Amino acid sequence: MFRPLLVAGALLLSPVVIAENQPRVISDDIFVYLLNGPGTEYRILGSITAGTPVTFTGEISGDYARISDHRGRDGWVLKSSLSSEKSIRQKLAETEQALMESRAELASFNEQYSDTAGTINALKDQLAKADELVRAATEGKVAAEAARDAAIAKIQSAEEEKRYQFWKEGGLIAAVGALIGIILVYLPRPQRRSRKRWMN
Repeated sequence: MFRPLLVAGALLLSPVVIAENQPRVISDDIFVYLLNGPGTEYRILGSITAGTPVTFTGEISGDYARISDHRGRDGWVLKSSLSSEKSIRQKLAETEQALMESRAELASFNEQYSDTAGTINALKDQLAKADELVRAATEGKVAAEAARDAAIAKIQSAEEEKRYQFWKEGGLIAAVGALIGIILVYLPRPQRRSRKRWMN
């Protein structure tokens, strides 16, 4: 006689019994009837499908627990049909939500990556154009330096030609002068007539 009382006392003092308005779900592998009282002799108020969230009121009688379902109905179901774990339906809904969020993040990432890739391609194009400009400028610089060197060479050649002509003309003049001097040396001088001959 004392043993049933101890069991009943333990049930009354346990957190499951004392706690009220605790969220529970109907176990995934069970289809239960919502009864008007704690026993099969009571009228059936309806059925609750597996995985449906319910609210445990904290009241227990024998193998039955009092709950409120998602439709606002108040009744009794077997304690064994209640679970504090999330149902597969809830987990599936959360997984689908997480999947949708992941897809949205992936789409956002792809969009950002596409924008970044476009920016990188634009920068690559600008860099290629800059390289082309640098290459053209370098080639222009080389051509300008070559033209400058050619002009300097022409100027130096002209100056050397001018000096050569100067020395050539100077040497020719000196040679003509020396030749004239030699000729003048060897030319016979005119003899002076003696005054005595005129007088005779």
